[in-house]
Amino acid sequence: MSVSPATSPSGANHKLFGYIAVLLSLLVLYVPVFHDLFVTVWNSDTQSHGPIVLGIGLWFFYFKTRQILEKPQTFKPAPLLGWPMIILGAGLYLIGYSQSVYIISILSLVFILCGLICIIFGAHIALKYWFALFFFVFLIPWPASVIDTLTQPMKIAVSFAADHLLYALDYPIARSGVILQIGQYKLLVADACAGLNSLFTLEAIGLLYINVINHQAFWRNVLLAVLIVPISFTSNVLRVCTLALITFHMGDEAGQGFLHNFSGMILFLTALILIIVIDSLIQKIAEKFKLNSLLSQD
Repeated sequence: MSVSPATSPSGANHKLFGYIAVLLSLLVLYVPVFHDLFVTVWNSDTQSHGPIVLGIGLWFFYFKTRQILEKPQTFKPAPLLGWPMIILGAGLYLIGYSQSVYIISILSLVFILCGLICIIFGAHIALKYWFALFFFVFLIPWPASVIDTLTQPMKIAVSFAADHLLYALDYPIARSGVILQIGQYKLLVADACAGLNSLFTLEAIGLLYINVINHQAFWRNVLLAVLIVPISFTSNVLRVCTLALITFHMGDEAGQGFLHNFSGMILFLTALILIIVIDSLIQKIAEKFKLNSLLSQD
């Protein structure tokens, strides 16, 4: 019995050494970039989601790599496609890092990583990494002018919803713009609590869930992607309500201390749970109305 090149020991070693080369190259090149992000942009409340997205992105890259390695692969290196990407990415890296333009630095990571995969494994393998590469775009810090413009109406909407929800639960609450007064305490709904960045992060988590689950029905993936926006909004409302209740029952120090930061993790956990619950409801509704044929359509 002959052994195919895709499953031979030499092929496995090629994959192993290839991935090690990719990881070492990125480690040496991008540690300074991420260090600067940690001590500057990601150290602020409005951009504190960056490390979360980075951790999720690295995990998903590892998850996708395991999926690829589990199946026999035939490598067709594409240096003519890979080297131009690396050269373009290196140019973007030099410009972005030297000028501290982190948008360009993150984009350079995508080009360099894609180029390395093409050179070592081929374009067909790089295509399998499309979402893993796209996910790193969520690391890009948005300009402050864009954040301020888009965040204000979102904060007002979240404040309005939290005010009405707590009022319906018989709590003494009033609202003025994005300021909530519950009992003797006043709370400002800040950018970090209900702004564009939290919505951006929740959107990333939702898209990650869709890609990991990868339903065969295209319509189901599209429906979940659309529903991520109201799910993210609901999670933000629940976070603001939780902080208001903590402040009302435990005092201002509790609301602004550890529990305030911990509520950020609760926000993402709540969003993920809501996505899973809604996905399960879609499954049950489809089964009830005998839409199994739609569930299996591409």
